[in-house]
Amino acid sequence: MKAKNFVVSGIVAGVVSFLLGWLLYGFIFKDIFPQDENMNLLFVVLGSMTYGFFASYIMNRFSIIKNPIIGIQIGATIGFFYSLSMNFFNYSNIPVNYETMAIDILIAIATGACVGTSIAFVNGKLK
Repeated sequence: MKAKNFVVSGIVAGVVSFLLGWLLYGFIFKDIFPQDENMNLLFVVLGSMTYGFFASYIMNRFSIIKNPIIGIQIGATIGFFYSLSMNFFNYSNIPVNYETMAIDILIAIATGACVGTSIAFVNGKLK
């Protein structure tokens, strides 16, 4: 694994994850996912960056992904499984809202696909 690819694509992927989360959860689906006034933005940024580096690690450790189509597929898969596991944990002690769960999973798949594409794009540009 090239450290430069991991770090640069991880940062770009984290920024993409944050911006998509801001757009999707903060504006488009804000009625479904209301924001708490006590939300800590630093933790949102750190979570987005962690997700970006996690996806970057997978896509750079096992094979340096440079093809955007492969990036979309791997990113969407990562987003699906990550979101599915988190929704199972989140709904473990509250009543299940299947519609909200499905929307959250679809958002995560779309975000993961964009994150995967950004990683593949950055890897394609780096030498």
